[in-house]
Parts: sequence; C-alpha cells; structure tokens
Amino acid sequence: MNAGVIGDAERAGLKTIIYGGGPMYVEDSHRALEVFGQRLVQIYGQGESPMTITVLPRHLHADSGDGALDRRLGSVGHAQAVVSLRIAGGDDEPLPAGEIGEVLVRGDTVMNGYWNNPEATAAALRGGWLHTGDLGSLDENGLLTLKDRSKDVIISGGVNIYPREVEEVLLQHQAVAEVAVFGRKHADWGEIVVAAISLHAGATVGERELDALCEAHIARFKKPKQYLFLEALPKNSYGKILKTELRRLTA
Repeated sequence: MNAGVIGDAERAGLKTIIYGGGPMYVEDSHRALEVFGQRLVQIYGQGESPMTITVLPRHLHADSGDGALDRRLGSVGHAQAVVSLRIAGGDDEPLPAGEIGEVLVRGDTVMNGYWNNPEATAAALRGGWLHTGDLGSLDENGLLTLKDRSKDVIISGGVNIYPREVEEVLLQHQAVAEVAVFGRKHADWGEIVVAAISLHAGATVGERELDALCEAHIARFKKPKQYLFLEALPKNSYGKILKTELRRLTA
C-alpha cells in the first residue's frame, strides 16, 4: 500500500490477491481496493486449521450501497464450507450474534493434535472444538470480526479494551503509517493503554490531535494514556508487528 502508484499494465495480469495472517485494517483495505480494484480475497486460519476457517470473497469487498462496507472490510468473512464455527463464552457455550467470545472451530481440516503433547492437545481440542485463542463476534449475517488475541486484551480499571479498535481509529489520521496498541502494567488501573506509532515520512502530529481523534470515535477510557513515536515498529519475518518486542523495548 505504500509502494507508490501501480498502473493498468501491472494490474492486467492480476485476477485474485489473497491476503491473510491477520485482518487488514479498514483504512488499508480501502487503499488496497483503490490500487488493485476488486481483486481481494481474505482468508483466516491458524496452523491448527490452515487457511480454512473463514473467507471474505471478492464480492464482499465491493460497495453495494448498503452502508455496511466498512463493517465487512473489518471482518474476516464467513465460515468456510469445511468447518463449523461458533463464538463461545467461558463455559464454551455458544454466544448470540454481537457478543464477544473465543472463536471455536471444528471440521475435517482441524488438526488431530500436537505432536507428543497430549496435555496441550486436550486443552486446545476440548469438547471437540479447536479453541483458537482469538476473540471475536459474529454478526447477524454470519460475518466474523476478530477483536484480538485473548492475551492482547487490555484490562484497565476492570474493563476490557480491545487494541484493534483503538488502532483502527488512530490509522484514520493521514500522518499515521503504522500503529500498535498494547497494555502496560499500572499500580492503580491494572493496565493502561499505550500506542506505539510510526509516521509517514515528513509527517507530524501531536498527542492532543490524536486524543481528539480518539474521543470523536471511541469512549474516553479507551484513549491511549501514552503515545510512543518510533521510526519503525518491530516486525517478524511475515511482517506482523511484534507487540511482545514493543513491550520489552518500551518497558
């Protein structure tokens, strides 16, 4: 998305661009659609059920005029035909549409177990469902929106804050290139919200401006208590931002 202009000649041989590894931010999805047109297909899976949990096909990337495009782009699509999918609460019972819980999957594409690790296998596959460790919700149309990994949820003052929601807002600012939101331990609140940000070359933005953006879109208690401006955010070989490394670097 930051590689510059791609012309018709470069696009001519592209029929489908499949992306995964994590849901794309809505702002990035819009930019990708502007560059590549309606060629995007998103898949969601894990090593325990590779590329087979959900799919957001090309036609759901299109603006049908129903006002729900951003909600679709923020999702990872609907369950693929080879699996069953549910959102479960702490008792593993299914939750209704709109409720946030753990994503559970079962089907022939799910692993039989971890090699020589029966304890981990029993925990991951309890009740016959793969417990993904991802938190999400299903809408009335069966579209799955991932909120975060359960280990990344910030608990501040006893309230759950999902980093992705805050990241989506901060990325709306034209100066922000990348952002990662995480929790930092705090004696009074348990955790506080911290946002690590890298800016586009030559861009500037102040904390008050980012605060105002957050206050316009999310509840005040979800607003970052601290902003860290970095030249680049640490990533692994797949391009995923390493929040564990950010926590270590900024401790």
